[in-house]
Amino acid sequence: MDRLSRLHKGTAGEAAQMAQAKKIVLYMLVVFVLYTIIKTPARAADLVQVGFEGISDAATSVGEFMTELTK
Repeated sequence: MDRLSRLHKGTAGEAAQMAQAKKIVLYMLVVFVLYTIIKTPARAADLVQVGFEGISDAATSVGEFMTELTK
């Protein structure tokens, strides 16, 4: 097997490992979120509200910025 073939196989193997690691991290995140919602639903609701307020504020700011640009 030549060097290029070995290098390509190593890269493919690393990519597969990264994909597997991403899946594991995603599953852990989902489990953590579900645990948080079940354990402290009021706190989870507060965090979601804060997140949506942040998104809303950011969208409002972008809208105001675009409005000022067109003046």
